[in-house]
Amino acid sequence: MSDTQLAYMPAIEATTRIRQKELSAVELTQHLLQRMEALQHKLNAFTYMRGDEAMAEAKRADAAVGSGESLPPLHGVPITIKDNIAMGGAPMTNGSRLLRDNVAANDAVSVARLRAAGAIILGRTNTPEFAWRGSTDNRLWGETRNPWDLTKTAGGSSGGAGAAVAAGIGPISLGTDGAGSIRIPASFCGIFGIKPSLGRIPFDVPLGMMETAASAGPMSRTVRDAALMLDVMAGPDDRDRLSLPAIPESLTTAPDKPVKGLRIAWSPHLTHIPVDPEVLALAANAVEAFRELGCVVEEYDADLPDPAPILEIFYASVQAGAHGLRPESELAEMDPGLVAIAQWGKTLSAVDVGQMWFARARYWDQIRKIYERYDVLVTPTISCPPFELGIVGPTEVAGEPVIHLGWSLAYPFNLTGQPAASIPCGFTTSGLPVGLQIVGNRHDDAGVLQFAAAFESARPWSDKIPSL
Repeated sequence: MSDTQLAYMPAIEATTRIRQKELSAVELTQHLLQRMEALQHKLNAFTYMRGDEAMAEAKRADAAVGSGESLPPLHGVPITIKDNIAMGGAPMTNGSRLLRDNVAANDAVSVARLRAAGAIILGRTNTPEFAWRGSTDNRLWGETRNPWDLTKTAGGSSGGAGAAVAAGIGPISLGTDGAGSIRIPASFCGIFGIKPSLGRIPFDVPLGMMETAASAGPMSRTVRDAALMLDVMAGPDDRDRLSLPAIPESLTTAPDKPVKGLRIAWSPHLTHIPVDPEVLALAANAVEAFRELGCVVEEYDADLPDPAPILEIFYASVQAGAHGLRPESELAEMDPGLVAIAQWGKTLSAVDVGQMWFARARYWDQIRKIYERYDVLVTPTISCPPFELGIVGPTEVAGEPVIHLGWSLAYPFNLTGQPAASIPCGFTTSGLPVGLQIVGNRHDDAGVLQFAAAFESARPWSDKIPSL
């Protein structure tokens, strides 16, 4: 088996081969650890590598094969975890100098469930400070680079995870998404990423208002790997009061279901968001695949309110609550962009925040009407290709000025709590990946996986890998 085959082997294939003794967990883990070390200087995707521990776990995984033990669904599969999700006994810095010496006491629910499913954790992936931006750069670890073009960002805030998966350093990675943080790097890195329904995966982190928008979720090179990973992590836990009841049917069955006859609302701009012409052309071409699969596709020009003012007040008030009372000595250590948002958030009134909540409810009321007629909503994921390193985001797209996340079509669905995924749908003329977003109705994670898998079968992407 070639090095490339080992590096880019899907999780489901890897665990099957390990169970059948065609491949050892030690061989796979060792290869991926070596690849991690070899590519770290190019990508800067990792903040912590647990080589000795991972190898010890791989040896135990191999010993369990043939012993008569019941093997869990991710047995022997190497994975990575974003550096803002707790792993007991491991550093958890959140990309911040303020937490450079912080060690998590316990596993997050999602991490504990992945471990129980047999996954082997290779290390932790880079994130912007406190996951605040759509490009991965921080004062503690530096910036993560895109495997397709090392002068471009991998996106954020799960940029290290996106770069790792795209570079063949583990078939799956656990990210988080509070305003597109899984889907932005999935689009920029040419991989699959899904933000599940709010509460589908328990998120046992004290996030204040952010708990109504943020989710942990899978990042992978195949839809089936993500479905298995999501299936393993889903289910209620009392540590997250918003966590959802268990799903009656396994999410791993969703990719097998046909989409013929189902209805798609295709929205190129979500009314207000400018989109780069090349990105729009690639996304529009990708939508044709659904027509070829027998779906009914209609362009949907909903008169949606502009979600940007909702996001600005929501996010600024969250950051004010988290960082607004920090002493000047701590603020001086932090990302100035994050500090500026927190300081602006302190100027907001209770009326401002209250009106934001009403506007958020009205936005959902408009979005929900789409699903009275359609099964899913499809949009470009991001309105531009991956942009250059060193900036938070572009200030202009398609000749129109944008601020904050005005270059993303992902964040509105954190405000509504719907499941949404980014699937690779092509490359620009300069060779940069572009993503297509599939947004499901409330709680319909299975439907999103169903449509994503159908597209994957029609327009496969997992064979497309960066030249590193």
